[in-house]
Amino acid sequence: MDDDLRVTPDVTLPRAELTWRFSRSGGPGGQSVNTTDSRVELRFDLAATGALPEPLKTRALHRLAGRLVDGVLSIVASEHRSQLQNRRAAEERLVSVIAAAIAPPPRPRKRTKPSRGVIERRLSDKRRRSLRKQERRRPED
Repeated sequence: MDDDLRVTPDVTLPRAELTWRFSRSGGPGGQSVNTTDSRVELRFDLAATGALPEPLKTRALHRLAGRLVDGVLSIVASEHRSQLQNRRAAEERLVSVIAAAIAPPPRPRKRTKPSRGVIERRLSDKRRRSLRKQERRRPED
């Protein structure tokens, strides 16, 4: 576990910049349940990291603005019973969130005109629908 987290082939997050907190998981249970600190909270200071190049950092800060508290991204994992599995799940989630945040924006959509056939089919369907509804009406005497 000493190696850094690989986000992309060019970007890695050093494990030294990760902060861990452990607590008991909630949920139903009986006697001697929830006695281990299996819930994991992983915190990564995105605003202060030196692992990301400046353009990628600003893009990530902008895209994750709603999830950050004082520039810190927090990820919680408590779906597994073991702390180690929750740590791995939190790391995987952090990598996927950061990868999505630093991904380049999608290319803008090129506007196209509907084809003549599409327009004609739409208008003929409208005419057919109109006729069908006219036929349902009561005849006027």
